[in-house]
Amino acid sequence: MIKEKAPIHSDQHAASWYAATANRETNHPALEGEVTVDVCIIGAGFTGVATALELAERGYSVVVLEARKIGWGATGRNGGQLIRGIGHGADQFRNVIGQDGVDAIDQMGFEAVRLVRDRVAEHNIDCDLKMGYCDAAKRKKHLVELREDYEWLQQVGYGEETRLIDQDEIRSIVNTDAYLGGMVDMGSGHLHPLNLCLGEAELAEKLGVRFYEHSPVVRVQKGAEPVVYTAKGQVKAGRVVLAGNAYIDDLEPKLAGKVLPAGSYIITTEPLSEELCNSVLPQDFAVCDMDVALDYYRMTADNRLLFGGRCNYSARHPSDITESMRPKMLKLFPQLKDTAIDYEWGGMLGIGANRMPQIGLLEDNIYYAQAYSGHGVNATHMAARILAEAIHGDAGRLNIFNRIPHMTFPGGKHFRSPLLALGMLWHRLKEVI
Repeated sequence: MIKEKAPIHSDQHAASWYAATANRETNHPALEGEVTVDVCIIGAGFTGVATALELAERGYSVVVLEARKIGWGATGRNGGQLIRGIGHGADQFRNVIGQDGVDAIDQMGFEAVRLVRDRVAEHNIDCDLKMGYCDAAKRKKHLVELREDYEWLQQVGYGEETRLIDQDEIRSIVNTDAYLGGMVDMGSGHLHPLNLCLGEAELAEKLGVRFYEHSPVVRVQKGAEPVVYTAKGQVKAGRVVLAGNAYIDDLEPKLAGKVLPAGSYIITTEPLSEELCNSVLPQDFAVCDMDVALDYYRMTADNRLLFGGRCNYSARHPSDITESMRPKMLKLFPQLKDTAIDYEWGGMLGIGANRMPQIGLLEDNIYYAQAYSGHGVNATHMAARILAEAIHGDAGRLNIFNRIPHMTFPGGKHFRSPLLALGMLWHRLKEVI
């Protein structure tokens, strides 16, 4: 067994399958001295990198400051599932954004996937993108929810192939007896997220974006001409974008209190034979179940099962990720009992109380985007486009998100995670009662 241990908080990439199969290794210098640009972006995950690319395409000079490595956080550790939708129900905000705002967010949820898909195709980004996704229903109420979702997609003109499937047919997608049915969505799929981010960063560099790694920001001086400080340098910029998400820490307390870092964990098997691959995911789709504490999984390009879940809100990482995750995998796929686990890793994703991404203005010239609640691959790219549009003079879509209220988690820095953990335990208990 190779099993690579993944340091959760190392300055280098987690020892994941993604890092082991990255297309390139970045080695940007730390910031030293003074730099002046149009826009300074803090954080080089999907949000920061994609925003930099969008702005560079519009002619702006951009610097991106990253505390560790490009794609180090959730961007380079997630399940790699590219799933339609932004947030968990824009309807709940109709009273503040109106029906037009609800409709716009719904359509942006579709646009976000197309944005990624089109960029990958246009620039030939090598990130193993493959379309095909399935929501898997474990309970009768899930079947009702899927029926409602399917009918809504037809009503709003989604435009991609979707179909409801029963218990017999879902076995042709995911070969287990655990599910009562599901919904296939050919407009969603899966990819190698770290290679997508690295590919986008390379495109941005070619357009003049400057990246500085190992350059944690210690202070942002606000005002008419913001200045962003690191330990050995500073960036003077007309505008600043805060893109730290779950790793924003104390840099901006107003934002940190509205996003909860939640742990999520992944294991990856050794390469499987063609026979075993077909016995698990015969059509190579990405799959999520519909429980509150969901499982998600897919095949990698080299025929490994990548299996994730165990989202926890307690801020405590499991002492052995494989020991925690492997039983869940084997419950679905007992045929993998003799299969080795080659990689295990975890990290933090950003959760908002209302499950809607937080995209807006902190000051007149300081923008932010965070709290993608587990759907970051597509939502980050949509946020990046919205931020770039606003900086370029069209704040129409930003204003929709900026009007949505976001609760600050109670309990302060040290108690908000335990309090939310108790709340999520209640939701899980209701699910099984």
